[in-house]
Amino acid sequence: MNRSATHIHLVTEFILLGFPGCWEIQIFLFSLFLVAYVLTLLGNGTIICAIRWDPRLHTPMYFLLGNFAFLEIWYASSTVPNMLANILSKTKTISFSACFLQFYFFFSLGTTECLFLAVMAYDRYLAICHPLHYPTIMTGKLCRILVSLCWLTGFLGYPIPIFFISQLPFCGSNIIDHFLCDMDPLMSLSCAPAPITEFVFYTQSSLVLFFTIMYILRSYTLLLRAVFQVPSAAGRRKAFATCGSHLVVVSLFYGTVMVMYVSPTYGIPTLMQKILTVAYSIMTPLFNPLIYSLRNKDMKLALRNILVAAPACIATNNAKEILFLRILTNICCCLSCSL
Repeated sequence: MNRSATHIHLVTEFILLGFPGCWEIQIFLFSLFLVAYVLTLLGNGTIICAIRWDPRLHTPMYFLLGNFAFLEIWYASSTVPNMLANILSKTKTISFSACFLQFYFFFSLGTTECLFLAVMAYDRYLAICHPLHYPTIMTGKLCRILVSLCWLTGFLGYPIPIFFISQLPFCGSNIIDHFLCDMDPLMSLSCAPAPITEFVFYTQSSLVLFFTIMYILRSYTLLLRAVFQVPSAAGRRKAFATCGSHLVVVSLFYGTVMVMYVSPTYGIPTLMQKILTVAYSIMTPLFNPLIYSLRNKDMKLALRNILVAAPACIATNNAKEILFLRILTNICCCLSCSL
């Protein structure tokens, strides 16, 4: 609870208004977001299982993809379950501590995702531009170090700024016109200005976004330059298709995030801010497994092998795991084929 102002009533909980609309619209949104969340769990969960089960996928690229899929599950889980419960709730309240806990995990996981995208761009750059040196540079040890740095940097960067924000006096309205606890809505409810805290928070977020996106664009620029030198037309088309799909996801994520946290949001309608937040916090975790992995030939082959091997394994002690993985694989193969 915020104890920075004792002479007035202090806020102990917030009200998340979510999306406007009648009950029918709320049920439609609930169904839509529930399906998206379930598919996110299935798609990313299938990637993790396939990489674990198939020894041929025990390579640096798939090690990064597996960790990225794990990250996407938690990134979506930091917002969607509470949003679903909030849609069905009559009070739409969230406690003070739960609000700031969501705030912390949402930004920490988002920062980790930016770092992961940069590391994955570096991996693709090495694989295509320096294929002969790739095995000696991108070793298992280096992968583990890069992954650990992504997680540690993402989660150690925001505790102090968010702690200071939580100590601000929230003594007036407790209504947040959003479906999650975000920076701008919370600062608008504070009874005291905190320009230094805001400056530090937004500077930190902007630096992470700027340096990672610049590195990603530089890596893909060099990568595309190398692709132009490929003599085979089929090879160029394959590389362009891979780079293009990756850049679509990067553009969707960074474009919406930069609009929200780098450019001023005062002139953006509240509904548009919610839609932008849905785009990078719910849609990108849903699309990333399809773009990065399930359209990959090696991943598809691994999923088919699991489907073929599943009947022979049903009688073993791992029958339940195999059956569950087979269900996931069937669903995700249908999704990848539809794309």
